[in-house]
Amino acid sequence: MQVGSVFFIASANAQNTSELGIGIGGLNYKGELSPNYQFENNRPALTIFYRKDISVPITLRGAFTGGMIQANDENVQGVNDATAPLNSYRQATMKGGLAEVSGVLEYNFFNYHNRKDKIHFTPYVFIGVAGFYANTKTTFEGQNFNIPNTSGGMLGVAIPVGAGIKYALSPRWNLGLEAGARKTFTDKLDHLSNENAFIANRNTKDWYFYNGVSISYTFYKIYCPD
Repeated sequence: MQVGSVFFIASANAQNTSELGIGIGGLNYKGELSPNYQFENNRPALTIFYRKDISVPITLRGAFTGGMIQANDENVQGVNDATAPLNSYRQATMKGGLAEVSGVLEYNFFNYHNRKDKIHFTPYVFIGVAGFYANTKTTFEGQNFNIPNTSGGMLGVAIPVGAGIKYALSPRWNLGLEAGARKTFTDKLDHLSNENAFIANRNTKDWYFYNGVSISYTFYKIYCPD
């Protein structure tokens, strides 16, 4: 508690900083076609962001993220490393793109911008809100039933949450590593929400993830005493 109090008191005299950065990484999907996070589903993604320090520990970040998403029933393993029965029966593949605009609050555990300290990195956690547009197409290759291929775009809202590490390479340049999940309020990313309950779980919502590295440039605004 004492450490946290000193941290917040120090923010009153801290120099005001902001960052502009870019990152590369991967988008991933979790839903009917991928019940668990699968690394092989990662597809290229790009993010552009702006950070504004509110205090030493608190940062606000606005970002635009865009990339591809993909999932395949054949990648879902059951027993003996074979494709899970439902996924083998359905044989569906989903591909498409997703664009997101987000605003999050970050909590930094250390003041990594303070060059007088020996600690030039900080772990951080974040939570916020995002709006996204997804345009995907799902194809079915199962031989036991006939479902037409489905495609289309949709708008949605998601809750971004995650963690990362920032490292100050110099007084101006920073390196970042981040992993985050997005909880959506829709089951339509894979176009299976209206299908028969025997081949789709309509009681769960889809998720998507962004994991990546970033580089950012710091702008300083130093307040001088009267």
